[in-house]
Amino acid sequence: MTTLSSLSQVFLVFLRLGLTSFGGPVAHLGYFHKTFVQDLRWLSEREFSHLVAICQFLPGPASSQVGMGIGLLRAGVAGALLAWTGFILPSAALLVALGYGLTTWTHSVPVGLLAGLKLAAVAVVAQAVWTMACNFCPDRARFALAVGGAAGTLLIPTPWAPLVMLVVGGVLGHWLQPESKAEPPRSNPEFPIRRSLSLACLALLPLLLILPLALPVWVPSLARSHALDLFHGFFSAGALVFGGGHVVLPLLQATVVSPGWLTVNEFLAGYGAAQAVPGPIFSLAAYLGTVLGPTPNGGPGALFCLGAIYLPSFLLLIGILPFWATVRNHPRMERIQMGINAVVVGILLAALYNPIWKSAITDSRAFLLALIAFTCLKFWQIPSWLVVLLCAAAGWAWLA
Repeated sequence: MTTLSSLSQVFLVFLRLGLTSFGGPVAHLGYFHKTFVQDLRWLSEREFSHLVAICQFLPGPASSQVGMGIGLLRAGVAGALLAWTGFILPSAALLVALGYGLTTWTHSVPVGLLAGLKLAAVAVVAQAVWTMACNFCPDRARFALAVGGAAGTLLIPTPWAPLVMLVVGGVLGHWLQPESKAEPPRSNPEFPIRRSLSLACLALLPLLLILPLALPVWVPSLARSHALDLFHGFFSAGALVFGGGHVVLPLLQATVVSPGWLTVNEFLAGYGAAQAVPGPIFSLAAYLGTVLGPTPNGGPGALFCLGAIYLPSFLLLIGILPFWATVRNHPRMERIQMGINAVVVGILLAALYNPIWKSAITDSRAFLLALIAFTCLKFWQIPSWLVVLLCAAAGWAWLA
């Protein structure tokens, strides 16, 4: 039976991790392994590796989902909620503070400082594209899917283009050849979830994807509902992100920049700053919700956007866990996943060009700083948060 003591322990442990977990999702998994497998012994090696495999397969932020799964194993659904809250709280609070600062002192923020943050975004996304291309596009067929994903995202004149390309990638992945892998461990962790709850979550996920599109047809007064559009944009981004947190960039950009709720400069400044704080990249939603022009914005907007972008992770994780073995062992699932992952590389490459590169690389000095930042990240292994701070300082001093 879950006790108040176990719930508070889950929250405090994840709050400490949220304050100290720099370095992105791979680093987060390393922190989780040391904390929960080696130090606290909440999970065995097999249970941890099995949970990581599940979350790598599902769309959404893998490291955050692993944290939710650990909280779920330890203290049920309430434990999953507290694990998520503790892990994202520090980064979300810092990004909300940044959003309030930029909103309040818009004309006092040095132009060079914002330019430096945008250059940091160039370097971070370029590194993500490089790494993901090596992992997800090891052959000609998958490289061609990546190029097609980039072309479709850039040439189809609609914010839905990335989602269309993900579907195409999954369909074409049927013809890919799966890689041989070692047999998965036979013993799976026991998740304290009733199948009725799992089925309800699985039914709710597509309903929440479709309902915001159908409601304005049934209730015309909702056609201009900013809150409904905002929920749908952030919920869709959280439900359809494959391949890592950086892939959320084009989906969020289509949600908040294309309608004119944020400028490209405001969007990229927040994305760059999100690399300098601990915790998951999805905390960027807190910044975006804070600085949005229409309401909800400020603190309520941050909570609204965070809830919308993370809700699919909760629904997917709780919905799929009892049925994981059956789903994962289906012979077509690995091929579909391979096709989606290849297209994801192309979508992120398209985002690197537009809006990031086009907005940030304005002259030879900006290009040089971005190249130096990329070299620091990729070849010198300097932490991303430090590279972001150095880019901001260099932009302030040199690009003002």
